[in-house]
Amino acid sequence: MPTSFPKSKIRAVLLEGVHPSAAAALRAEGYSVEALNAAPDPETLAPLLRDAHLVGIRSKTELTGDLLAAAPRLLAVGCFCIGTNQVDLGAARRMGIPVFNSPFSNTRSVAELTMAEVISLHRRLTDKSAQMHRGVWDKSAAGAHEVRGRTLGIVGYGHIGSQVSVLAEALGMRVIFHDVVPRMALGNARACKTLADLLKEADAVTLHVPATRETRGLIGAGQIKRMKPGSYLINNARGSVVDVRALAEAIRAGHLAGAALDVFPDEPAGQSEAFVTPVQGLGNVILTPHVGGSTAEAQAAIAADVSEKLLRFVNVGSTTGAVNVPEVELPEQTQPASGPGKRPHRVLHFHRNVPGVLSTMHALIAGLGANISAEYLRTSEDVGYVVLDVDPTDGAKVLKALQGVPETIRVRLLW
Repeated sequence: MPTSFPKSKIRAVLLEGVHPSAAAALRAEGYSVEALNAAPDPETLAPLLRDAHLVGIRSKTELTGDLLAAAPRLLAVGCFCIGTNQVDLGAARRMGIPVFNSPFSNTRSVAELTMAEVISLHRRLTDKSAQMHRGVWDKSAAGAHEVRGRTLGIVGYGHIGSQVSVLAEALGMRVIFHDVVPRMALGNARACKTLADLLKEADAVTLHVPATRETRGLIGAGQIKRMKPGSYLINNARGSVVDVRALAEAIRAGHLAGAALDVFPDEPAGQSEAFVTPVQGLGNVILTPHVGGSTAEAQAAIAADVSEKLLRFVNVGSTTGAVNVPEVELPEQTQPASGPGKRPHRVLHFHRNVPGVLSTMHALIAGLGANISAEYLRTSEDVGYVVLDVDPTDGAKVLKALQGVPETIRVRLLW
């Protein structure tokens, strides 16, 4: 399909070892792709973004408002993960840059890791393994328990938490959960009205909440003190959720019997950077380097999901699945039977959401003697996004007219 901007000139930068199938999908569409394995520091990242039309990141690369403002060609951001807190979503929205993620693709991988940790902590498997590597044969059953009949408390009963619930119940565990919004319980799981109620009842607590101002420090010294003596804490959510110093003190004091952490408040940007945490060296503590969703299956699924969303936006104008801008979808046009040049122009227009913008656009297009054959508008609190199909006319004049609308944030003539 011919476009107003050659696809070969669209440059995508993929960082942090995004699964290679994403680069393959973008290259198959004709885009130019540069892929890096690490998370660059801001000084290295800025020149990479300067000429990029698309950027793909995972969890470590931070895209601040300043970095986004210094990337004038940037059309969209793909977060090849669940979270998007590493991007200044408000700044991106106000610049007309949609941000896409993959909220479901690694759900099973994180749920399986969580259940593996639940069993490992109850059986003290990592301690036993470390002893065997040192030549120590300790066949004692002290501190080892079955998970059957024990209570698992799930904080955050969304896509991951609810799958953990199903897996735990299949193992014979009793499941309780707490969420800030009403959730339908699966199986025999039971909702707790408050976090405090869950903490005092659970034999193991697992966290599956996003990184927000409300969840920062959600599990601190006070909450840990409320947990059952001899219980376990698992955090496969976000590092900001748990006070790791308070957790270390509780384990040293014997109040908690162990913990499993896959995320941390401060994480290295790559393998060359040292990692330090207060819980290092403590017994029955499982530490993993943010690999909850790092399975071949999950990474391939994430790559397919996010790259498809990026392609749909660049090629068609669809913002379905974007987390920061209004979601708009119009079907892809096909070349009419009457021959080349008869297909309507497609215009993508981000604007400040104030009264009268759409009527101004309509008047300008009508004044050029053009007709709008299809239109879809959605707005958020401060930004509107409209996709227009305008019957064949002078596309350059339409583009120039819409660029002159005072409320215009960004306008693109797709074809």
